[in-house]
Amino acid sequence: MDPGLMKVATTFFLGGFVGLATITNPLSKIPLFLSLAAGMSEQRSRHEARRACVYALVLLSAFLFAGVAVLETFGISYGALRIAGGITVGLIGHRMLFGTADTLAAGVARGESVAFFPLAMPGIAGPGAIATVIGISTEIAELPSGGVRASAYTATVLSIVATCVVMLGIFLSARLVSRWLGSEGINVISRLTGFLLVCIGVQFVASGVRSFLAGA
Repeated sequence: MDPGLMKVATTFFLGGFVGLATITNPLSKIPLFLSLAAGMSEQRSRHEARRACVYALVLLSAFLFAGVAVLETFGISYGALRIAGGITVGLIGHRMLFGTADTLAAGVARGESVAFFPLAMPGIAGPGAIATVIGISTEIAELPSGGVRASAYTATVLSIVATCVVMLGIFLSARLVSRWLGSEGINVISRLTGFLLVCIGVQFVASGVRSFLAGA
């Protein structure tokens, strides 16, 4: 590969992976996954984990290539995306913080899948991750040639794959971590994670409101 293309690919892969890994924070998803998988068999929980990561990969890749166009087509601003995502994340955090995930638990008991919601979205492909890949796509659009853009897109997709692989590893090892921490430790982490999710949700809503006011 041309050294210039290699440099671009390396830059976008590392930038995408570090950005997504930071935003998704895989370790923080352990309590969420455990709470949803509590009534599942080992085989089903692994199946749900794999499906969630595939869904997240498809979602983030789709937003990378078409996110800006979709938002513009439906007239959705970045502010609206942040506010909607923030409310969703905040509600999930509220359930974890106060132990009111009855609706989700009932759905799991009926055999309903939790792979797409809430594991893939907003668990992995949340508003922060979506905003990250859309931001990267705007950077790629400004690159000078088709070959350079293709290299950047390929590297970014690989960074999304790497993020989802890390997330899958976290999900598959969640029960091992649970046995090591014990029920009390998991409960503490779950409450703290719920509180952090509420804070993150509020931050996204505040950011969205600022975007609206700035554009007014």
